[in-house]
Amino acid sequence: MPEEYVEDRDGMKIRKLAELRTVTDKTYEEAMIRRVDEFKEQKKDKSQFNDVIQNTFFKAFSTAFDLKIQVDKALGEDNLKKLHKALDEFLLLGL
Repeated sequence: MPEEYVEDRDGMKIRKLAELRTVTDKTYEEAMIRRVDEFKEQKKDKSQFNDVIQNTFFKAFSTAFDLKIQVDKALGEDNLKKLHKALDEFLLLGL
């Protein structure tokens, strides 16, 4: 690919910068995603500890979120609004 030069107002030749096209951006994005997937596959057998911690962490949050949804359904909309109002008043009491 030949380099192109542009002459500025002082007569100096300046090398033209390469233009990035959307196709180039998409290619870089796909390459990065492919590299991350390769790295994940290489390291998955070496890190049982991280998998256990991550699974425990996400399982706990998932369970807590499911519990919150069930409590919200059991309370009903009116009682839920009253509970939220009471919590807001309690939390904002110190302000």
